[in-house]
Amino acid sequence: MADVANILSWTFVSECPIPSDVNDLLVEGEEAVAAYKTFRDTAIFTNKRLIVRDAQGITGKKVEIYSLPYSSINMWSTENAGKFLDLNAEVELWTRAGHIKVNLQRGVDIRKFDKLIANAVLK
Repeated sequence: MADVANILSWTFVSECPIPSDVNDLLVEGEEAVAAYKTFRDTAIFTNKRLIVRDAQGITGKKVEIYSLPYSSINMWSTENAGKFLDLNAEVELWTRAGHIKVNLQRGVDIRKFDKLIANAVLK
């Protein structure tokens, strides 16, 4: 099992096309909605959960997949990037699994991201 510090913090670099191989992970009735590039892999929003694929090791051939069902999210907050020196926006998720922090690099639309979470959790 992965170190807890790694589970609780991810950085999303930019929005990207939904990878075609994600279909192998989806259950019946589940659809991919959006995807974000991480430093080494991708995070995919579906209509049921957030999937984060984390390539590990020097070669990146070992892949750990995190799956966060939206039903486990109790609360979230978003903080937009400031105008001057603050380059990142932040999203915090309070879940049954613990507290998760997502850093969004400049260029990731924080309001679109917030709406993705709201649509998933509140529906």
